[in-house]
Amino acid sequence: MAEDVEELLERAARRQAPLEDLRALRLALQAVPRAAVHALLAHRHLGALFALLGSSDREQVSACVSILECLLPALDPLYMIQNLREELQKGLFHPDDSVKILTISQFRRIVENSDAVTEILNSPELLRQIINCIGGEKIAVAKEAIKSLSRIAQKREGLEALFVSSLLSDLKNVMATSDIVRYRIYELIVEISSVSADSLNYCANSGLISELIGELTGDDVLVRATCIEMVTLLAHTPHGRQYLAQQGVIDKISNIIIGAESDPFSGFYLPGFVKFFGNLAVVDSPQQICEQYPVFVEKVFEMAESHDPTMIGVAVDTLGILGSNVEGKQVLQKTRSRFQNLLKRIGHQARNAPTELRLRCLDAISSLLYLPPEQQTEDLLRMTESWFTSLSSQPLELFRSISTQPFPDLHCGALRVFTAIANQPWAQKLMLDSPGFVEYIVDRSVEPDKASKDAKYELVKALVNSKTIAEIFGNQYYLRLRAYLHEGPYYVKAVSTTAVEGAE
Repeated sequence: MAEDVEELLERAARRQAPLEDLRALRLALQAVPRAAVHALLAHRHLGALFALLGSSDREQVSACVSILECLLPALDPLYMIQNLREELQKGLFHPDDSVKILTISQFRRIVENSDAVTEILNSPELLRQIINCIGGEKIAVAKEAIKSLSRIAQKREGLEALFVSSLLSDLKNVMATSDIVRYRIYELIVEISSVSADSLNYCANSGLISELIGELTGDDVLVRATCIEMVTLLAHTPHGRQYLAQQGVIDKISNIIIGAESDPFSGFYLPGFVKFFGNLAVVDSPQQICEQYPVFVEKVFEMAESHDPTMIGVAVDTLGILGSNVEGKQVLQKTRSRFQNLLKRIGHQARNAPTELRLRCLDAISSLLYLPPEQQTEDLLRMTESWFTSLSSQPLELFRSISTQPFPDLHCGALRVFTAIANQPWAQKLMLDSPGFVEYIVDRSVEPDKASKDAKYELVKALVNSKTIAEIFGNQYYLRLRAYLHEGPYYVKAVSTTAVEGAE
């Protein structure tokens, strides 16, 4: 097979490769190891294949792209930028998007190489072309360009090149192409800013973060909805949160939520603003965020108590995020009866809402009820038990009925709720006292697909690993669960058959 590849590469180098030969070469390369390909490859082969990309025959271009996708990864990135720079640069201007994606993905390999990236940093014209790719129609091309530039910006020299040179003007010019392209540049800026405080300073000094924040707090409700997602990503890092706080951005977002009551168009941006605070509470301190911005918790409760499925879904997601750690759970517990009443509504939605909202409710309930073993104090166990009983008059039966429905997503969602409480003694007692429940857990026949089998196995694992399970369930059930765990999620009991003389 290697001999076939070598012969076909030579034919291509002599420009004697018709389309059939290119197809044969594409197939042959798939059967040859990369190391063997590298040994056969010469510069003239690559030059000829890049030259064939100039054809107007789309099928020939497609075949050459597939061939180069096999060949180029076998090359050292430094070799590529030193010997194929011109060919790769031409690829960035090619009318066929597949060629652009091929070449810009190779630039990403180059910028990930510490030796090769210097070659690009010393080529402002090449960087300018990559920046211009962000403004292209094809999102896949723009994404590759963003990845390459964000990687370049991980070096101080890259930050200098992008933000302290004429390339900053190129970034701003590309931004002016359209709203969509402007958001792509913001995406790049946020990605770079998230790397370090130093990176953030370069982006801030460029003025581009100020533009993003200006749009976030501006009057265009649709723009707000897009920008809040990017600002939320920026808030995932400590230095990003510090910057947003120092610039008064978090206070501004809080004030916009307060003013949303009188804004008939708040439904466009309010979900994103509430999610922002939900994420902020998790990565920071839930108690501190909720005390400092009480409008956040109030708005989440209002949304959960509304009749708008979109708002309910966002509120439920946010409550699940907020209650994913003990501090967040304690913040919710302080609202007393209001949260207990809200849990009843969530339990109702888990049973009766459209499927997507039911799933979100089940995931939120799992998050709210889970307690790591090391945090299972008497007070917290009483709290999760009271929350569970607030969900329904018969909560265990509620989730058991959902888990027996013929919808895999809901089935697994209900099993995750059981898994969340499986290591808590009060829940184990409820399971044991519910007729047939333990038998249901060890019954493999009710799990119709892989996802369901995996979810059931996680439940069994959570039970077996609990310190109280043997005492509460008793030796017989405990051993059955241990056997289930040992056999794995996909165990099928062998059925022996006996041949009967005369049987057909």
